[in-house]
Amino acid sequence: MSTGTAFPLAATTSERLPAKQRKPLVRRILRDRSQQVRRSVQLAFLMLNAWIAVEFLMWVRYFESQGQTRYVERPAGVDGWLPIAGLMNLKYFIVTHHVPAVHPAAMVLVAIFLLSSLLLKKTFCSWLCPVGTISEGLWKLGRKLFYRNFTVPRWLDLPLRSLKYLLMAFFVFIVISMSAEALNDFLIAPFGIIADVKMLNFFREISLLGMAVLALLMLLSVVIQNFWCRFLCPYGALMGIVSTLSPVKIRRDAQACIDCGKCNKACPSSLPVDQLLQIRSVECTSCMECVAVCPAENALQLSLPPRRHNDRAESVRSASAARWRYRALDPRQVAAILAIIFFGLIGMARATGHWQTHVSRDMYMQLVPHADEYGH
Repeated sequence: MSTGTAFPLAATTSERLPAKQRKPLVRRILRDRSQQVRRSVQLAFLMLNAWIAVEFLMWVRYFESQGQTRYVERPAGVDGWLPIAGLMNLKYFIVTHHVPAVHPAAMVLVAIFLLSSLLLKKTFCSWLCPVGTISEGLWKLGRKLFYRNFTVPRWLDLPLRSLKYLLMAFFVFIVISMSAEALNDFLIAPFGIIADVKMLNFFREISLLGMAVLALLMLLSVVIQNFWCRFLCPYGALMGIVSTLSPVKIRRDAQACIDCGKCNKACPSSLPVDQLLQIRSVECTSCMECVAVCPAENALQLSLPPRRHNDRAESVRSASAARWRYRALDPRQVAAILAIIFFGLIGMARATGHWQTHVSRDMYMQLVPHADEYGH
């Protein structure tokens, strides 16, 4: 008989609490679901990229078959896989104030990812990047298989991490050193027009050496957390540098912290979260894994800088007051801001005619079947 009344009483417990007591409870639940929200965004973006890949392959096959297969529009989103072209177009736009005709979507997507890093730290890497999503899945697989991930010794970690910054510096130097005329000449040349096709052909016709390198990277990503992202990705290095200007950071309330060390163990970037008041490192991706495992209410938050309060407000130590002081962002807000940036800028580019590449179908018919014949 007691079981018939226990469930309704438990279900309505939060409803019978005063409003000031219910709010911290609700926000705590939202915080604990941060990884569910993030993985949903990751999955959605991964599926979007898979759809773009299929559409692009069908588009290429149409020209390779000389029009014998069904024609589909070229998905401009494939330009997201051409970050160097995106940086070239971005510089061209800054210098000339004109949007280039070839691969304009590459520039739009680079701008989206840079803006997201500027506003929300390096969320591109842990929320949007499909390579980052796959890398995360691999190291979590390794943890299930081996019950742990291996850690690179500290004396080797820093030199390896410097590799991605060296690669980034190399590509950025090339882009900066080119004049606007040289950038335009490069992009409208056959090599620049079909750079996306050449990228596809690299994977379709990959050599044994290329397969061996990919297999090695995947194996290392299984045993070492985020191997590619942590040591080799120049795109992530650029986003990390931009993210240092972001007002949003992981912040720790030392008075609320219970020094359990769970946040430190959960951080995929191996940052000493439990020893810092705010995480300024370029390696922080705002994945919120440290926030999700924190057992102390409001001790750890992804938040904007704290506001100034009067002495009376500062003396209030309730959980809700602490959260308001730090202006914390819950994962749904992060996802919403990313969606606004992503769909907003793409919508503007579409509306102004600066999304699709302006190359005729006849020219593609001449270039695509002979993509491998065009050199740099």
